[in-house]
Amino acid sequence: MNNPSQTTRSACALGAIAALVLVAGCASTPPPVEKMAVAEAAIQRASNSGTSANAPGELQLATSKLAAARQAMSAQEYERAGQLAEQAAVDAQAAEIRAQSARSRRAAQESQDAARALREEINRKTVR
Repeated sequence: MNNPSQTTRSACALGAIAALVLVAGCASTPPPVEKMAVAEAAIQRASNSGTSANAPGELQLATSKLAAARQAMSAQEYERAGQLAEQAAVDAQAAEIRAQSARSRRAAQESQDAARALREEINRKTVR
């Protein structure tokens, strides 16, 4: 049979190992500094490209997710902060793409209008 002091030492050792595993598990997720920087840069780039006029909803969503990521960073919830930062970057890119698409559609419409006006002018001159 084990004596009480040996049982106590084994329990303490197991407790210490469990504490180390817990601390190591918490420390294994480093702060997502790079992901935060990428998200901030993506939102800044999207904001500078006229996105607020052409894709305000997507840009607002990206901004909100970045704010939530900052809060998670402050709370040392690094995994959640990293996920939110990645989502913010993707949302900012989607906003930028949607804005570019809107600008392209406008440019195409302007080209079609100009071509139509030119055809009408040519037709008027050839009919005379």
